[in-house]
Amino acid sequence: MLYQEWGSRPLGGRAVVWTRTAGAGPQRVLPDGCTDVIWSDAGSDGGAAGALFVAGPDTRAHLAQGPQGTRWIGLRFAPGTGPAVLGVPAYELRDQRVPLAALWPGAEVRRLAERLAEEAARSAAPGRSAAPGRSAAPGRGAVPGGGAVPGRGGGGRSGGPGRALEAVALERLRRAEPPDPAVGAVLAGLARGRSVAEVAAAVGLGQRQLHRRSLAAFGYGPKTLARVLRLNRALEAARAGTAFAEVAASAGYADQAHLAREVKALTGVPLGRLLA
Repeated sequence: MLYQEWGSRPLGGRAVVWTRTAGAGPQRVLPDGCTDVIWSDAGSDGGAAGALFVAGPDTRAHLAQGPQGTRWIGLRFAPGTGPAVLGVPAYELRDQRVPLAALWPGAEVRRLAERLAEEAARSAAPGRSAAPGRSAAPGRGAVPGGGAVPGRGGGGRSGGPGRALEAVALERLRRAEPPDPAVGAVLAGLARGRSVAEVAAAVGLGQRQLHRRSLAAFGYGPKTLARVLRLNRALEAARAGTAFAEVAASAGYADQAHLAREVKALTGVPLGRLLA
């Protein structure tokens, strides 16, 4: 499995572009609060234009698989950004993989798929050099903490398709309603490990209001979002070589046993296996 990602310059810290080529066996995609628009060169109907679909915010790991050699190119939106682009509240996509044509007009989706297929063919042509991207461990990859999404410009051989996805998303964001002003503060507070009650007080919302607005923006309530963000903080530290006991303390778990239970519940495998 070959995976690369890079930050979207037009979308700033709100998205990353990524590309993946399927190897043997499934890939474990971990929950991160993000929503992706994904093009695959293996269309579900065998069409030459491939297939476009949306991966909603996950509450548990998802096993993504396809025939070996299948290529995916995606635009991953930071938590809270996807609904403005896609036109539906995030909770409607929670734990779902949905054809983009179920959300946008079919003709628009067909034109976009054809454009992506053409761009992918051009970018894969002999003699086209790949600009450096950012390799990452398997998973959704974006850091969902409200700051810049990792990656710095550039891009790999999917630069053409990636730019096409960025252009469509940027135009939809320009036409969208102004974002909920509380979303950024909620995400930033939970990413720093603040309690739901503290975050609700900081943004001036009751906990019921916070829950309702979090469902629309992130796909799940603030407690689940906090668990997902804490998991990602823990994995980042563990991948850097931090001892598991120290990971548990720094990420906000009660102890190492609590860390182990949460990792298993959200990813389906023990932490050691996840890092292997």
